[in-house]
Amino acid sequence: MRILGIETSCDETSLALVRAERGRFVVEKILTASQILIHKKYGGVVPEVAAREHAETIFPVLKKMLPLDSLRSLGESGGKHSFARGKVSIDAIAVTAGPGLITSLRVGVDVGRTLAWLWRKPLIGVNHIEGHIAANWLPPAKSGRGTIPKIEFPAVALVVSGGHTELLCMKKLGHYELMGATRDDAAGEAFDKTAQLLGLDYPGGPAVSKLAEKGNPRAVKLPRPMIASGDLDFSFSGLKTAVRVIVETRVGARSSRPGGITPPLRVADVCASFEEAVCEVLVTKTLAAAKKARAKTVLLGGGVAANRRLRAMLAAALAEKLPKVRYVEPDLVWTSDNAAMIAAAGYFALQEKRRSDPLTLAPDAGWELGR
Repeated sequence: MRILGIETSCDETSLALVRAERGRFVVEKILTASQILIHKKYGGVVPEVAAREHAETIFPVLKKMLPLDSLRSLGESGGKHSFARGKVSIDAIAVTAGPGLITSLRVGVDVGRTLAWLWRKPLIGVNHIEGHIAANWLPPAKSGRGTIPKIEFPAVALVVSGGHTELLCMKKLGHYELMGATRDDAAGEAFDKTAQLLGLDYPGGPAVSKLAEKGNPRAVKLPRPMIASGDLDFSFSGLKTAVRVIVETRVGARSSRPGGITPPLRVADVCASFEEAVCEVLVTKTLAAAKKARAKTVLLGGGVAANRRLRAMLAAALAEKLPKVRYVEPDLVWTSDNAAMIAAAGYFALQEKRRSDPLTLAPDAGWELGR
């Protein structure tokens, strides 16, 4: 089975052809047009600008994915087109329908609906968070192929990105229960705002993580918000405020305080201390969720899943505290927003007989998984 995936939830215009066969996924082709340089001057994603770029970019990307003559033949032959190696068929179309920026989502959804109707193929509206979870089944990017992991259930998924920080329990594929979520800022958002406070380049998360490798994670005493709250929710706005206070008083210049002069702090030390605080909270809550759900597997997903410190801390904590729980993390390439993960999630949805009507599918910016 070959699925065309479409992802336009934020600022990445991504299309992918993913084939599922004999217990594995093969990522045949993926093209992603990034808007980082466009939004860099604004210090963040501007929804109206992002949507306009999607509208201007998605058809050129589609033409590169499937040449114009192939697109015509798809319409004429009910989903088949010719590559140099012979006849190839597209069996279904999976498109991100939410959550995300509503104007960006609409571009991808409308293209997916149109192609599904034109080619008379099944359409699946995919939840973006479910896509990040499905990324764990994608093969290493360098090889383009690999065995689909046999995930034992129940499983707990930690999804951490710029817009989301959630813990979900999966009793089986396609069935989710929200165990906890952020009450304010997402972890990725806190990374980006900390980068802005420190005057780092956009996008902020990778910049903070890169500097953190050179810093001392114990140099600054920062709070671990809600780490002992007794529930599985998160909060990162207070941590961001604590960083702002540190920046205003101790970064780059000496400050007068009761008891004498406080020496300045290096930016790298602030980054390392901030990263350690975020990761400690994420790991602690994930272990608590795994215990509560009696999980056999813990999955990681989302843009912040690329953070090497988080990956290392979570793997080590599970090995020490819950050695019988299997830990699975996605290849670094699949942690960012991409159409391959949407295609994979679409494949799993089809196995559960979940489909969308191309005449009625509408984007849902606030689509919550597991509620």
